[in-house]
Amino acid sequence: MFKKKNKFPPEATYGEVWSKGDIFAKLSFIIMGLFQLKNKQWLKGILFLASEIIIIGWLFFSGFSAISMLGTLGTVKTKKVVWDASQGVYNTILPDNSILYLLFGVFAIVAVALLIFLYIVHLRSLRHLYALNRDDAHIPTTLEDLSSLLDDRLYITLMALPLLGILAFTVAPLIFMITLAFTNYDSQHLIGFSWTGFSAFIQIFQGDFGQAFLPILAWTIIWAIASTVTTFLGGVLLALLIESKGIKFKGFWRTLFVVVFAVPQFVSLLLMAMFLDDHGPINTALENAHWIAGPIQFLSDPTLAKISVIGVNMWIGIPVTMLVSTAIIQNLSQDQIEAARIDGANSFQVFRSITFPQILFVLTPTLIQQFIGNFNNFNVIYLLTGGGPNTSNTLANAQAGTTDLLITWLYKLTTQSTRNYAVASAIGIIIFVITATASLALYRRTNAFKEG
Repeated sequence: MFKKKNKFPPEATYGEVWSKGDIFAKLSFIIMGLFQLKNKQWLKGILFLASEIIIIGWLFFSGFSAISMLGTLGTVKTKKVVWDASQGVYNTILPDNSILYLLFGVFAIVAVALLIFLYIVHLRSLRHLYALNRDDAHIPTTLEDLSSLLDDRLYITLMALPLLGILAFTVAPLIFMITLAFTNYDSQHLIGFSWTGFSAFIQIFQGDFGQAFLPILAWTIIWAIASTVTTFLGGVLLALLIESKGIKFKGFWRTLFVVVFAVPQFVSLLLMAMFLDDHGPINTALENAHWIAGPIQFLSDPTLAKISVIGVNMWIGIPVTMLVSTAIIQNLSQDQIEAARIDGANSFQVFRSITFPQILFVLTPTLIQQFIGNFNNFNVIYLLTGGGPNTSNTLANAQAGTTDLLITWLYKLTTQSTRNYAVASAIGIIIFVITATASLALYRRTNAFKEG
């Protein structure tokens, strides 16, 4: 998948640094930053040394203890009342807070990984510094190091903060969520819970959860495909219509649809939910006009609800595709289109053979992104139907509704009265596996990937 880079031999081996380096170089294999401080690279040396002291100090006083408790997540799992014979009273022993043991254990593992990463970076810096000393080359000062971070190594400066954010707010919570899937953390074990292996994954395919999982997964896939295809085709056709010859006030029409896009999505969805309600303005107007005898159950009939959410999603999704498609259409080569028309091609043939393939070529990565976004489209489903209607006992027993996607079902499992965080985490892992696999498989088939 990735091109193999040509590797150059290192300027010095670690064995050479150890055997021929001075005492500071040797000690730097244990105490980070010493060799840098000896060579007056004050800032780099202090950062390496401080990082090692802080991380190892924290691990020594609490981190290693947290890792050791990961095996049991606490020894007391339930509330107990025991008789204290020495004081002649009953004492209440509360269960250990497993969530804290798990949280600090994961944090300690991340800290160990960070320490290993810093040690590897330090070793490379040590080897480079040794080579400069050996060759009597110029050793960069602290000011020169700082200047390089704003010049030839600017990418390191720009990437540092985002990488720390990803580590703290994405990687660590992801590891924490994954570990929850292998416990029995649910409404019956809210404080003291234990490791249970793959039991949460097994639950998804058995009992009430098992009867609900496959229908919800099937609907999630259908929804993701239908919503992606309809918004894409609708947006492209709308852009072609506005850009076609004979259409006046093109700017006005574009602005009109941009307004739909500019309105906050949750406002549009809540208004749509009100309009499509059994007792909403649409049904009321139709009944007053005696066009229908009873309300059309846009959101309360299982089949109509699925059609309605796809239709509403088109309303809020088509303007986005229309704007992007308009930019592509306006930049198409008119010479190629005129040549095709001279050869006798009609409008449909021009669209099928020239316009659409070029739009598809540019928008394929966006389509993949939209598919993944629709697979996890929480807002449209939850704000329109709340996952309902709940007409199926099979789904209701698993706390799910007819229009629930995997992501909204996951949310319900963590917020409703009977909570099951372990199963919800397992569903989150399944969603990640499906979307990551689909993204890689689809992206590798795009022309953008094949052409590098």
